[in-house]
Amino acid sequence: MRAQGVMQRLSTLGQEIDAWRGVEAQAAGLAELVSMSLHEGDSDLTEDIGRETAELAARVADMEFQLVFSGPHDDQNAIFAIHAGAGGSDSQDWAQMLLRMYLRWSEKNGCRVSVLETSPGEETGIKRAMVEVTGPFAYGWLKVERGVHRLVRLSPFDADHMRHTSFALVEVLPEPAEEGAIEIRDEDIRVDTFRASGHGGQNVQKVETAVRITHIPTDIVVTCQNERSQGQNRDVAMRILQARLIEREETLRAEEQARLKGAHISAGWGNQIRSYVLHPYRMVKDHRSGFETRDPQAVLDGELDGLLRAELMRTVGNASTA
Repeated sequence: MRAQGVMQRLSTLGQEIDAWRGVEAQAAGLAELVSMSLHEGDSDLTEDIGRETAELAARVADMEFQLVFSGPHDDQNAIFAIHAGAGGSDSQDWAQMLLRMYLRWSEKNGCRVSVLETSPGEETGIKRAMVEVTGPFAYGWLKVERGVHRLVRLSPFDADHMRHTSFALVEVLPEPAEEGAIEIRDEDIRVDTFRASGHGGQNVQKVETAVRITHIPTDIVVTCQNERSQGQNRDVAMRILQARLIEREETLRAEEQARLKGAHISAGWGNQIRSYVLHPYRMVKDHRSGFETRDPQAVLDGELDGLLRAELMRTVGNASTA
């Protein structure tokens, strides 16, 4: 595990170095082109210089944006969970729509996705899902997605086809690196095994491969049942437990800092961070950054970069003025 993490870190750093060297080479080429134009008085080069300048400026702006990933865990993989809120089938369907959205975004950005756990809804959708996203700065990108997501639409599950509002909660955790792992003593956990269940809760295996781990000091409970063997499920559950313990430790630290500094009172509307409206009009709006788009279908198909970039830039701006 440690060797894999080190190799991934080296690969990420190598890609960053190659990218900046590419910018350096492109800038040198542009400077040579400008010099040639000045010395030879060739006006035909003007168009080429303009195009090269625009391309270089866009490339540099994109690489400057990468500097927002300066958090302690931004370069790590991400583990995120989706929980359907109150609302029965509508909210469970909405949770599944969100899962699909994140899977599509991950595919578009070259990330590898592993579904660690799913709990199907009674009729449709999912009650919850936990997914691991592996790729460059996966946590750095997805950390701004934590919070409540709100959907407004004409319900396909309502006989009168009335407008419904559904909610789902998204949690995002950094996958713990080996050097940042918290020691978990055997005496501090209780491990229970049970048969993996399928749609509707029925048992789908005759052997107890599913694992539930309870961390006794904190009462944190994690389960995993998607792997084939009990050992694999236990390993995944321990990784999730590590991530939750790290998150808890950082939350306690942040609360102590807020207590000393004075609590920040947000002027946000309710708990939702973002609204996806499909009726009576079509729009996705992030209530933190103010970014909005009139193409919710593209967002639900994984086109999240505009929303993510806007919130990441807002977060960096707030941090710099704090």
